[in-house]
Amino acid sequence: MTSKEKIVFNLFDVINERINNKSNDSYVNNLHKAGINRIAEKIGEEAVETIVAILSKEKKEIIYESADLIFMLLIAWAEKGIHPNEIFDELIRREGISGIKEKENR
Repeated sequence: MTSKEKIVFNLFDVINERINNKSNDSYVNNLHKAGINRIAEKIGEEAVETIVAILSKEKKEIIYESADLIFMLLIAWAEKGIHPNEIFDELIRREGISGIKEKENR
């Protein structure tokens, strides 16, 4: 695994550390204290910002907003006890399956 691939796991570990640290200086911990509804709102905000960037901005802005969205998803996963490997396992399960077929199977 390359350092680029490890970043998701490293960031997830830092997020869990910040949630458990209970420091007022931590953005992650402040979101944790605000609760899952606030985290979900932040995911929505970042998703909208990502969509806007995709539709009207440069590549650099799409990358920036996408990173924010992934960061917020990692926080939500940590809150819900979901490890990134579980998401990766689901993506692997879907590999080679038509999106239409996969939705039919749900």
